[in-house]
Formats: sequence, C-alpha cells, structure tokens
Amino acid sequence: MKTALITGGTKGIGRAIALAFLQQGYEVVLNYHSDEQAAISTQSEFNTLGYYPVLMRADVSDELQVRNMFEEFFSLYDHIDVLVNNAGISKVHVIQDTSLAEWEHIFGVNMRGAYLCSRCVTDKMVSLSRGCIINIGSIWGEVGASCEVAYSASKGALIAFTKALAKELSPSGVRVNCVSPGVIDTDMNARLSEEEVEELIFQIPLGRIGSPEDVAKACVYLAEADYVTGEVLSVGGGFAK
Repeated sequence: MKTALITGGTKGIGRAIALAFLQQGYEVVLNYHSDEQAAISTQSEFNTLGYYPVLMRADVSDELQVRNMFEEFFSLYDHIDVLVNNAGISKVHVIQDTSLAEWEHIFGVNMRGAYLCSRCVTDKMVSLSRGCIINIGSIWGEVGASCEVAYSASKGALIAFTKALAKELSPSGVRVNCVSPGVIDTDMNARLSEEEVEELIFQIPLGRIGSPEDVAKACVYLAEADYVTGEVLSVGGGFAK
C-alpha cells in the first residue's frame, strides 16, 4: 500500500494531484487549513468516485499544527511514500505596498510550510531508504514576476530548497523534486482580466492556459521516476523563461 499526503489538497492544483494519486491506488491524506466546507465537499466528491481520502486540518506554517498532523498521519500509516508540498498563497502588490506581515505570511506558507512538512517525514523515509518529496514551485520562482516579488522570492527559495535537500537525502534513497507550473487555470489566476489572459496565452507556445490536471500528471511521474531527483520540472506549455 502506497501513501501520500498533499498539503492544500482540497482545491485547485492540490485537488487534481490528490485525485491523480487516488487513481494510482494510493492511500491519500488531504491537508487543508481554513475552508472546511470545501474540504468536506471535495472528500464527498471523491467518495462518489469510489475513493476514500482522509482529511487532516493544519496550518502548514505552524510548527505545532504540522507536528500534530504528522503524528495523526503516522498513527494511521507506518510509512509515507509521497509528500506533496502544494499549499501556497500569493499577493499582488508592488514592493512598497507589501507589508512585512504579508511578506512573512507568504514565506510562512510557501516556504516554511514545505520545510516543516519535509522535516516531519524525512526520518521515516530515511529509515526505510525510500520516499519522495515533491514541491510545487512556480515559473515565477524561476524568472520573477512584477508586482509579485514576495511570491516569486518564496518560490525561488523553494526551488533552492529542493535542490539542496535532494543532495542531502539522495544517499539515503529519498528523492526530492519540484514541479514548476506556468499559467494554470486556478482560483489564484482568476483575478486576471480577459486581456491579461490573452496576452499570456500569446507567450505560451502550446497556445493555451494549463490545467491542474497537467500539473498532477507531472507529480505522478516524479513519484514513480526512481532515477530522478533534484530536478525542476516546468509545466508551462513552453512559456518563455
């Protein structure tokens, strides 16, 4: 029995990733933070498809909540095969209007969350000489986005975190990779105007916005690719870097 925990796993990209792993036969835990109604709705939808994921509530930026979540996880399962650090937030502000509290909140979820969750699974993975951590980055973490400096910086840090942790854990048989989505059809991008979307599509060689399912397929690949670690897999339709 293979197991996976997906942070931010009840909406958008996280939901698609969760469904993809359920379809591959994994026992899946869906982490969520504040939107309990959406979490229950997602769980119910999966139940109607014949899948029975477990919901676990935790703010991934909070050390105690993360520790408690993984204590609960390991009370149900004796191992974890895949951790997907997907939970993420963004704010669109010029740097002058980005408060310190907003900056720290974005880094808290996007970067500290990945650190805290990864730290909680590494002992178990190392002891079994197997396991896979997949971090969900962003094209903006590679090239930067105007008016999203905090978000871009947090995702850039996540990419460096991925590469360093992969080197650290590789001798123990544990792999760490990053999926770097481009422009994906999610609530986070719903703020874009029709003109902005058309302008972005013009820059994408494949000529369309990506779907959460496109990202999910990359995650399933990395979970099974036993000789791939320390990589940043762009899922952006050829979006120019």
